Amino acid sequence: MNNLQIKKLSPESPLRVPESLSFPATFTALDSWTRLVKEIYGYETHRFEAAHDNEATGILALTHVRHSIFGNYLATSPFGSFGGFAFSSTEARDGLLNEAQRLSDELKVDYAVIRFIEDNNSPPSSWIQNPIYSTYLLDLPSNPEDLMQTFGHQHRKHTRQSLRKGFKVQFGHLDLLDITYEALARSMHELGSPYHSKKYLQTMASLLGDNLEFAVIKNADDSLVGSAVLAYHGVTATNLHANILSQYRAEYAGECLYWNILEHYVQKGIKICDMGRSLNGSGNETFKFKWKPRKVPLAYWYYLPKGGGIPELNQKSPKFQFAIWVWKRLPAFVTRALGPHLIRGIV
Repeated sequence: MNNLQIKKLSPESPLRVPESLSFPATFTALDSWTRLVKEIYGYETHRFEAAHDNEATGILALTHVRHSIFGNYLATSPFGSFGGFAFSSTEARDGLLNEAQRLSDELKVDYAVIRFIEDNNSPPSSWIQNPIYSTYLLDLPSNPEDLMQTFGHQHRKHTRQSLRKGFKVQFGHLDLLDITYEALARSMHELGSPYHSKKYLQTMASLLGDNLEFAVIKNADDSLVGSAVLAYHGVTATNLHANILSQYRAEYAGECLYWNILEHYVQKGIKICDMGRSLNGSGNETFKFKWKPRKVPLAYWYYLPKGGGIPELNQKSPKFQFAIWVWKRLPAFVTRALGPHLIRGIV
């Protein structure tokens, strides 16, 4: 670690992210995202920078989550798939991981989890890998029709059928806040998952500015069908949320929304669409594979200062399966009131 320096940044200091680390750091490393998490949920983010000869060679942003149900822990990329941890050398990586361990011990957390793009390396001895998630990256051509030709016959057919059904897709910002929230709150309830408050989306849009868009899809008679939240970071766009109400899924409304989003990305000059994380082998993964993305395994490395097993905060857990069953059956006024209090603990 010759000449390697690692420092903890003060809350007022901006985080330097070199262009070479922009993609693995993602938008979740942005100071605006840190402010979002602080303003909405009150969580502090501890940020570290590794530098060699005053050139940044690694960054780490750990959010401290304290929740009555889901525990006391540190995590990178709150409410994102991965990011908040990036490095250009093994020395920078290990130096930052050492800082994560020291902070975990200091704060007496149950665990720390670092989420980043898998680099085929084993974690240091103090860390445990849990490779159950992947993200799905779609390389975008300059002509959307070239992308369409890469799809399988059935997917091409269903996508084109959906485009003839009279669905209308609109892109915007705070002008679409109310309807975007309504579609997401309803669709997440149908899926058995809690969702954030409208204020979360409003604050996100305000802080990220032009780096965030909302998309809304309606049918021919102007009924709400679904919506999406899109985050931009360099030449990459991330589908943060993209949901369709259950009654429209058989009409391939999801295909229509996704295709319109991809066309929109191409028009904006975006080169990569990050379709977001999914559990390996899940139904979400099956849907994403139709679009012919690159499956990229995510490295979820855990440090467990108190010992014990890796926490199972995912749909594979039997406890989560029961919770999903119950949540689907609760009235909307209950889920919208309780949802933000629950999801704040599952970053």
